[in-house]
Amino acid sequence: MKEIGIFNPACGIGAIGLSDAGTIRYNLAAAELYEHALRLGEANLTADGALVAYTGQHTGRSPKDKFIVRDENTDGQVWWDNNKAISPAQFDLLHADFIALAKGRDLFVQDLDGGADPANVLPVRVITELAWHSLFIRNLLIRPDHARLAGFVPKMTIIDLPSFRADPARHGTRSETVIAVDFTRMIVLIGGSAYAGEMKKSVFTVLNYLLPQKGVMPMHCSANDGPDGQSAVFFGLSGTGKTTLSADPSRTLIGDDEHGWGHDGIFNFEGGCYAKTIRLSAEAEPEIFATTKRFGTVLENVVLDANRVPDFDDGSLTENTRCAYPLHYIPNASATGRAGHPKNIIMLTADAFGVMPPIARLTPAQAMYHFLSGYTAKVAGTERGVTEPEATFSTCFGAPFMPRHPSEYGNLLRELIAEHKVDCWLVNTGWTGGAYGVGRRMPIRATRALLAAALDGSLKDAEFRTDAHFGFEVPVAVPGVDAAILDPRSTWADGIAYDRQAKRLVGMFVDNFGKFEAHVDEHVLGAAPRLAEAAE
Repeated sequence: MKEIGIFNPACGIGAIGLSDAGTIRYNLAAAELYEHALRLGEANLTADGALVAYTGQHTGRSPKDKFIVRDENTDGQVWWDNNKAISPAQFDLLHADFIALAKGRDLFVQDLDGGADPANVLPVRVITELAWHSLFIRNLLIRPDHARLAGFVPKMTIIDLPSFRADPARHGTRSETVIAVDFTRMIVLIGGSAYAGEMKKSVFTVLNYLLPQKGVMPMHCSANDGPDGQSAVFFGLSGTGKTTLSADPSRTLIGDDEHGWGHDGIFNFEGGCYAKTIRLSAEAEPEIFATTKRFGTVLENVVLDANRVPDFDDGSLTENTRCAYPLHYIPNASATGRAGHPKNIIMLTADAFGVMPPIARLTPAQAMYHFLSGYTAKVAGTERGVTEPEATFSTCFGAPFMPRHPSEYGNLLRELIAEHKVDCWLVNTGWTGGAYGVGRRMPIRATRALLAAALDGSLKDAEFRTDAHFGFEVPVAVPGVDAAILDPRSTWADGIAYDRQAKRLVGMFVDNFGKFEAHVDEHVLGAAPRLAEAAE
């Protein structure tokens, strides 16, 4: 085994059984990783110097192939209704077979941090067989300086080998693809998928397990900070607008996807952004568009034209096209990844039914209800097997990454909202004028105008009406926004059809929340939308 780069010799990868690997390249920077990715035929250059790679059959996450080791430490801690179990013996076999596959192979290693708060940082070592994966995760997590690398001691290790094929009979997996997490040994094994997002979400999953024990709320959200020092948090699943809406030139970007809320405020888990690029335009999202033209950015599954110019309107490979870039590529990004306690919480949903208003004000009990519900629409390509948007409820706006019971996260959030007197809003970035296939996507200009009014406090002075179905407050008029769009029913050509859709969606909310009723108080239960019959 030959080792190259800056690393702590006392904590080399031989400690986890990889002493028989080939050349190990530690902590290479972007230029060197470009050279290796191009030499090995893993990726290509765009006309502007970004790196573009393709992930084959897996163009999104594979949540059904994710497993957590069930042992004496996790047995009473993990929400097993939501997480698949694998035995320690099965994990041992997986780990041994990963090590066997890596024998003699050249590997790339990045030593990185998860978490910008020094009190809650998780040192992570990521071992990959692909150079472009090494660049991807280097972009996405927090990059330590040279002095810290020389003494780096990892507390979590990810081994990512896309060429590995799991054996369901031998390893207890569902297919040849596997993401196996061992919270006791703090090892994650990723095999059978080249989709790079599995790495970053594995770090998120581990932090979601560890931080609540310290009284820190892990959140699937973006965040930014205003000139007045009042930060905002944007909850939402992939495709709801977390990255787009938090990249506001008038505010400082804290991060676009994963944060913690602790005793001193909020902090980013990451050091980069993983933005969706399907139909990306310089006009609508100039800051993100500019990153796609920079050296060091990784484009994932983006189609290039004959001149190697990205065609962001081409979804022939997947709707889940992405770009991964360091946070500082956004001009107004935070240098620290930290901010004070939020003044506003935004819960984003892409309502495929076209029923939800573009913005609504939530009471604390309603905020808890909608956080636990996590209603949105899965966007085509974000997960394998999803070919068109479909309604879904993903509790805490991130069920696939939540090892613990939702009530743990919900109670933490409710306590923090009450303690810091946070204003909460539900924002629909989905459809208006009809359901998916009939209506149109909510105009981003209107969404931005409504958010600006919420964040600067002026929206609180607007006239509000109470929604007949959901009970939350909806503004009647907002400067710069077409008043008609604020009343979803009026945007439909057929009001009776809207009523049918609204009643259907209310029923889905009520049915979904049944599993949480025993874990919440009467105030949260009272925040539920009324049954269709009661909304006549």
